[in-house]
Amino acid sequence: MLSGLAAEIGPAWIWVLAGLALMGLELLAPGVFLVWLGLAALLTGALSAGLPLPWQAQLLVFAGLAVASVAVASRLLRRPASGLNRPDRGLIGRECVLAEPIAGGEGRLRLDDTLWRVRGPDAPAGTRVRVTGIAGTVLTVAPV
Repeated sequence: MLSGLAAEIGPAWIWVLAGLALMGLELLAPGVFLVWLGLAALLTGALSAGLPLPWQAQLLVFAGLAVASVAVASRLLRRPASGLNRPDRGLIGRECVLAEPIAGGEGRLRLDDTLWRVRGPDAPAGTRVRVTGIAGTVLTVAPV
């Protein structure tokens, strides 16, 4: 039955349909894995449409493309997101007024609705400072 279907629509279209099916399954079971296998199947279909490859060669091409696409995807997805889920990174560069003086290199400032501990050069309360860095929950500041 399948061999009759393959002869009727061609092996390239079988790969294309398999690729689309794998990509569609990604919608039902998201995990960013099936989409890369679907891409490998689509590329195998495109290659087999241009070159008359036997089914064994098509399977080898699919396997190689699947491994390559998953390897590329894992490398791309391993990159850390710069500020994703790190709202404290948005504080760097903001200017504010010291709520308490910085004495001995430490003080406090109010930023939005939070009182932050700060480190920086000694300065009296009311001095305008710019946030230059973050170390845990302590902001590093410099006078404006």
